[in-house]
Amino acid sequence: MGAHRRVVAGIVMAALLAGAARAAEPVKIRVGWVVPTTDWVLFVSEKRELTRHLGKSYAMEPVRFASSPTVITALANDGIDVGNLAFSTLAIAIRNAGIDDLRVITDLFQDGIADQFSNEFLVAREGAIARVKDLKGKVIATPGAGGAIDIAMRVMLRRHGLEEKRDYTMIEAPMPAMKAMLAERKVDLAPGVPPFAFDPDMHTIGRVLFTQRDALGPTQMLVLTARRQFLDKNRAAMIDFVEDNLRVMRWYLDPANHDAAVAIAAKLTKQPPQKFAGWLFTRRDYYRDPSMVPNVRMLQTNIDLQRDSGFLN
Repeated sequence: MGAHRRVVAGIVMAALLAGAARAAEPVKIRVGWVVPTTDWVLFVSEKRELTRHLGKSYAMEPVRFASSPTVITALANDGIDVGNLAFSTLAIAIRNAGIDDLRVITDLFQDGIADQFSNEFLVAREGAIARVKDLKGKVIATPGAGGAIDIAMRVMLRRHGLEEKRDYTMIEAPMPAMKAMLAERKVDLAPGVPPFAFDPDMHTIGRVLFTQRDALGPTQMLVLTARRQFLDKNRAAMIDFVEDNLRVMRWYLDPANHDAAVAIAAKLTKQPPQKFAGWLFTRRDYYRDPSMVPNVRMLQTNIDLQRDSGFLN
């Protein structure tokens, strides 16, 4: 009996130790991203020495998407845990996709704040389009239907009496292709966002017809979101995740680290550093709240405009 009890005790102890080991495993957080220099997760991954909790309380897996509307499907189907959504796709996810437990975690960046960058919408420099209403009968490029850039274009066009299908044709294209499509006259209007908007060739080929600020005013452009069930289940890990994000963001926003930040952006995009040196994390870039606090009042104003313009039921 004594030997038997020792065997049983050993089995129980092994089971308890295995359970404790499983409990101590880091929480896996799958984080969506679209553009490496405007989303945040890849920048965080490059500053591993500042992420005190990564690998301990949580593990982070970046997941790439073509545009923020595609993030909605992943959030709805448990394909990711933290989604990068624009104000427009946040509203669509809650209202149209029925993800009513979605919660905003942090700010990522804001468009058109004071004298900082606002997304541009360009036409051919040598073309005949001088006013928005001249786009009637033309072809418009969008990075994704329902995204913030798409909504900004549609709002501006509708303000000038133009409706898709009736007055213009909309085609989807990835942001890196916009310059070539505008140069080859495959489209008549194309958006310009960082880093592509700072390509000198983009402004040789095209000229700015209007900006996102002209269309929508200042916008709470991008936020990080997660579903309530995931937040409630993993609250401690998510607090550590946000703390690490905040510490890393402040490093990148520090002018003393500008050259190193540029080198990291060049590495992530496989582009020369000079493509980022003159604007990244400066006042020429988007505005980022240094405490990563989203502007909730602005976010509601943006969603109200989306609804009032007929793009949200």
